Order: sequence, then structure tokens, then C-alpha cells
Amino acid sequence: MEASDDTEEPPLPLALSSFQVSEEFGFLLPDPLTELPAPYGPWMDIAQELPQLITSHQLRWRVHQMPQLSTQHLRGREELHLAHLVLSFITMGYVWQEGEEGAVQVLPRNLAVPYWEVSQALGLPPILSHADFVLANWRRKDPNGNLDTIISLPGGESLRGFILVTLLVEKAAVPGIKAITRALGAIPQRDEETLHRALEQLAGAIEAMSEALRRMHDYVDPEVFYSVIRIFLSGWKDNPAMAHGLVYEGVSPQPMAFSGGSAAQSTVLHAFDELLGICHRQDSAAFLHRMREYMPPAHRAFVEQIRGAASLKQVVLSSGDARLRAAFNRCVSALAAFRSYHITIVTKYIATAAAKARARRAEPGAGAGPPAERRPSALEAKGTGGSHIFSFLKSIRDTTREGVISA
Repeated sequence: MEASDDTEEPPLPLALSSFQVSEEFGFLLPDPLTELPAPYGPWMDIAQELPQLITSHQLRWRVHQMPQLSTQHLRGREELHLAHLVLSFITMGYVWQEGEEGAVQVLPRNLAVPYWEVSQALGLPPILSHADFVLANWRRKDPNGNLDTIISLPGGESLRGFILVTLLVEKAAVPGIKAITRALGAIPQRDEETLHRALEQLAGAIEAMSEALRRMHDYVDPEVFYSVIRIFLSGWKDNPAMAHGLVYEGVSPQPMAFSGGSAAQSTVLHAFDELLGICHRQDSAAFLHRMREYMPPAHRAFVEQIRGAASLKQVVLSSGDARLRAAFNRCVSALAAFRSYHITIVTKYIATAAAKARARRAEPGAGAGPPAERRPSALEAKGTGGSHIFSFLKSIRDTTREGVISA
């Protein structure tokens, strides 16, 4: 898969770098490291073999043989992000190696303690999140710009496709992220020309995100996503398969509950919502706000910066400029269309796939296979983040539509 380059543009009025946002890559970690320092070889060795270790039911045994390593040799944000990525993937594999019915209740000390320390250093929760799975999990495969993942799990090419298509959606959003800062710079000056250009740029970026999302059909098999990949994105909050959470041995004797990976953890849509003044209903808003805890703190601060800025919608309304209003509405409509298309994707990859899995479970002898080969069922009606998936997605799509300024 290839990532396109942006053309050169004038400097931005708000320094994205102060929020750990890249002008080239947006919220993606620019050129992530792919190797940890030598002392962390035991982690990297396991991480590079994860798909085979999980499918052969050897991962838990390997983790138990792993030395407990100090995190003091990790230097800088890039090393910490790679360590978090590696430990997150190992943790998800360890917990879910035997499927829903064989989920563990305790994460062993030699994994839990360093994972907790790295998480604390980054301000991230100790679970696989969008910040690991997509933002920090990519590398250049060759000089032509083709991309690959750094760490993988069972799911083969479908998992690779799922991660990289999501990455391309994030990359497509970059001009829109820049447009946010231009819009925020234009609002105090009432610079309607700059504001109009920023809104057109934002709308174009959201439309490009929808185009990128359509590539999911080309690279991800619904059966593989639902029956193999999805469980490894599931968390231990609002998940019937792990109703009591997970004990992080050596960290706390009490179990802790964290949500699994979710598109709702992507900073992009939160930033667009705040700029456009989209007001979601209370329960949906509460879930989205909780998902911000799974973002890198600097990205969360970027969203709060937008939230605290002057209201773009009020500026557009008070201007009385029909062209400005049309550009604003194009942004809102594009965002609603993106969310509608996300519902289409979720229908195919979760609802339809779940119905097929239920039909297979009803067949004679369906429960006789090894646990890891049985289709997951605990989250059939929920997202991996724990939300009631269709009511949530339709709610945020509908409230986005309501953000349009009527003539």
C-alpha cells in the first residue's frame, strides 16, 4: 500500500509540533522505530513470532519463561512507543490465546510491571489501543513508499490490511488537521477568505478519508476479521467474557478494566467534531469522552485546545456569507457521510459476519473444536471498545447531520 505525499504549503498559525502532531503524518507517529535496544531482545523475539506462538498455543509458556526487564534503558518517546506497542500485542495474545472461554484473569508480573511502567511514562493505558495498533505500528517496506506493519497477530493479510487501511484513513486526514489550525487562526481576525479555504480543505480531507476507508473491502476478509482478528482487539471493560477485569500482577492486587481498541480512540474525528461544533447525545458523548483517555496526552490536549477556541459555527452564522455557510455544511455533510460509510463497514464485518457465525454454531458438532477455533460471541452486539455498536454509530452519525446550518 502506498501513502501519497502532500504538496508544500504555507506555515500554520498553530504549532502542531507542540501537540506531537506531524505536518506530514498528522497523528501518526512519524517513522516509528522497528527495533528496541539490545536489552529488550526477549520482548522483540516474542513479538516477532506472535502469530505462530498464539496459533500453536505456545505464547503463554514463552511469556512465563521471559525475564522481568527493567524499563530504565528505554530512552525517548519513540523507544517508549515501540515498547508499548510490543507489550500491548504480547498482552492481547497472552489474554486471548485460548479464545473467550480460555481468557486469563491475571497478567504475570514479568509482563505486567514493565507494561505498566511504559504506559505511565507515555500517559497511555496498559492495553492495546488505536495509538499502538495503527499510529505506531507502521514502517516503510521499500523505497517506493509501500507500507507494512511492525508487529502482527493472527489474521495474516487481512490483519495487515485492516491496520494499513486504517492508517491510510489517518493519513488522508492530514490536510484536514492543518485546516483546523488555519481556521482557528482566521477566526479571531474574521478572515473569511482564509476561513473559506480552510473549510474547503477540511471537507476535501474528510471525503478522502471515506475513499481510503473503501479500500477495506479489497484487503480484509470479513470472516477472518470477525472470527480471528477481532478478539485480539477486545478489552476487559464492558466485556462479558472478562466481566471482572484483569489483575496486573505486581501492580495492583485488584483487577483493572480497560476498553479494547476502537475507532472512537482516533483523535481525528474528535478534533473535527470540536471544530464543527457537533454536539452528541449524552450517552454517546460520555463514551467518546472516555475514549480520549486512550489517546496520547498531547493529542488529547490538541482536542481540548480546539474545544476552548471561539465557535467556528457562530462565526459562520454571524457572517451571513452564503459561500462560507456552504463550505461549513460541506464539511458537516462529509463527516456524516464518513460515519454512514463506517456503519456500512461495521455491518459487513461484524453484524453479517456474526449472523454467519451464529448459524455455524447452531450446526451439529460446532462446539467440538479447540477453544481458539470457536467463533467469539461475547461482543456480537458491541464494539471492541465496549459500546453498543449500532446504536452508538447511528447516534453519532445522526447528531453529525444535525450540525448542518440551515439556509
